[in-house]
Amino acid sequence: KSAETFRTIEGKRWSVPGDFATVEVDGSMKLLGRGSVCINTGGEKVFVEEVEEVLKLHDQVHDAVCVGIPHERFGETVCAVVERAASATSVDSEALVAHVKTKLAGYKAPRDVVLVSTIGRAPSGKVDYKTLRAHARQELGR
Repeated sequence: KSAETFRTIEGKRWSVPGDFATVEVDGSMKLLGRGSVCINTGGEKVFVEEVEEVLKLHDQVHDAVCVGIPHERFGETVCAVVERAASATSVDSEALVAHVKTKLAGYKAPRDVVLVSTIGRAPSGKVDYKTLRAHARQELGR
């Protein structure tokens, strides 16, 4: 893995961490997300960090992670794994999806929402996407 991350190109050593970004007109850089957790749904790329950020703005959500769930037609679809906010008595999945659609393109909105008691972040803040994806697939029967 180190050989993939630290490459020598034309005699110079480069770090290629797998993050995707764009350079804006003003020269600033906008971080899109990690390539390893990017979801390809119907040929469109969805960087999960963008969707997670919008979900966490909703008052019913304490934490959220998005994972790709296999889909026969689209390849994958977006699934939100959500930890309910302490102040919320319930989570309205349809309201969460509608909330995302007000901020992002429709194809980026989750087709499914799976509730968990805790996302289970590591002390560093990192998420175990593989485990949460397996949990979501099991909950959805896919």
